[in-house]
Amino acid sequence: MRISWSDTLLIVIVLGNSRIIFKTNYRFLRRREVAMIQSIQLRASSNQVSGEQSNSRAYADKKVTLSYDKSAAVVVLPAVGDGRLEDGRLRRWLARSSPVRMPDSTELLASILDVLKLPSPDSGLAAMRMWGQTGDRPSAWIAAAEPVYMEPRLDHLCLHAQSNDSVPISDLRPLFEHLQRSLAEDSEFGFARIGSYGYVSAVDPIATASLPAYAIDQQNPDDFMPSGESAASYRNLISEVEMALHDHEVNQVRQAIGLAPVNSLWLWGGGTAPEQITAPHPPLFGDDPLLKGYWYSKTGVVASWPGTIAQCLEASVGGFVAVVSKLSESADDECLHSCLTELRAALKSGRLSSLTLIFRDGIKVEVVKQHSLRFWRRNSPLLEPADQ
Repeated sequence: MRISWSDTLLIVIVLGNSRIIFKTNYRFLRRREVAMIQSIQLRASSNQVSGEQSNSRAYADKKVTLSYDKSAAVVVLPAVGDGRLEDGRLRRWLARSSPVRMPDSTELLASILDVLKLPSPDSGLAAMRMWGQTGDRPSAWIAAAEPVYMEPRLDHLCLHAQSNDSVPISDLRPLFEHLQRSLAEDSEFGFARIGSYGYVSAVDPIATASLPAYAIDQQNPDDFMPSGESAASYRNLISEVEMALHDHEVNQVRQAIGLAPVNSLWLWGGGTAPEQITAPHPPLFGDDPLLKGYWYSKTGVVASWPGTIAQCLEASVGGFVAVVSKLSESADDECLHSCLTELRAALKSGRLSSLTLIFRDGIKVEVVKQHSLRFWRRNSPLLEPADQ
């Protein structure tokens, strides 16, 4: 059985809030479950005429946008620049669609929603990320708290984002436990960690940054911190955090073995999670918790990255959003080649109408079938090795 945005909409109308059903069963549908869903679709079809007007009113009330191309795919892929893509045919194929470099301060969810012509949430991103991790909508005010290294330079600080690999859970756990013990007792703030992600909760909301640490890596954090009177609580809390982390034994060990210390937290995306609504979205294949949380908030279909584009095509009637999981460097290169090969074939056959490819090194390519006629475009400086 294939699932599209229209199938999702139809089933939600009959079953109400069905996100948990899809979340748990979508990837492993048994014959009995497929028969049940098909039966539901059949019963819903018989009532379609009588229900169209009420459904239209419901969506009008929620101001749902249906403007995205239902047969297009948006795919987040491993890095492609600096000659990583060895296949010359695939490089030429991408070059014909004029690759561009995305702005440095770019957040992934906003980039994907921009392609889909859907509005980006203006707050509550951290709460949605937690929702994506746990499957449950949090009710408290929450901000993301990402471990960073603030490097002092001559006249400013430079923020160094720390990946999950560079700060393993074995380092993150004692740091957050220390912050909870030293700063959160009898305080209006609380510190928590879920897997590799940190959070701060607050009784009263405070101003936070709007972008995650990875979006401003290697930049001056002052340019992205909240400003004005409402930012005083933010700066006070960060000062306390930095003092608490300064001499922590985890940082002493990290510095002794040549790793950057975690000497601060980057607080961003503060707010509460939105109320769940039903809004048509393409299926999501990926494990990014923020994307999952956003899709849950729209009662969207969510499944883990299945490993190949072919499986995404098999599981969806029309278009989809896919986020390829990060692997080792060599495995990423192999995955990049296979994914691009499958996507090119799907576009050529007409299975997909267009592609938006977002590469993890900040390169973006929008591809339609007609671009293959641009035979005079054979290379792009963004895709070639740096020494060429």
